[in-house]
Amino acid sequence: MDKGIYCLVFENPGCTLCVGALGPVAFAPGWHIYVGSALGSGGLKRLARHIAFSEARDRIPTWHVDYLLTSDFFSLRYAVYAITRKNLECPLARAVGDPGVPGFGCSDCHCLSHLFHRHTDPALEVLTAFQGLGLAPVTKTIMSLQCSKGNI
Repeated sequence: MDKGIYCLVFENPGCTLCVGALGPVAFAPGWHIYVGSALGSGGLKRLARHIAFSEARDRIPTWHVDYLLTSDFFSLRYAVYAITRKNLECPLARAVGDPGVPGFGCSDCHCLSHLFHRHTDPALEVLTAFQGLGLAPVTKTIMSLQCSKGNI
């Protein structure tokens, strides 16, 4: 099973969501980049589960990112991932950098955040962050049901 790290890239119009133990979090309009790892036994199947969850929205959120995946305000636009067995989640989060949403997605490390805001599509920036770590990024575009019906 391939293992690696990934970024989920969301677009949202701005909202406030209750995110588990973080409580209410105000999200600025624009784009958000979530940095995650897939080094466990399931490897990059985790990324496939995130994508399926964002489409079905059929579970109760457990992790911080689940609240974005189930929100009607957040649209998962694409994912970027790279195959690696090295623990590069935190270095990738630092490479993507501020501004971050304090405490989001980083309860198991010492980072300030693993969710970052941008005003415009951060595609080139995300690819550059992966490449800066010596990784070969792959982009997976997400086509939502709304997009497939012509509603973008």
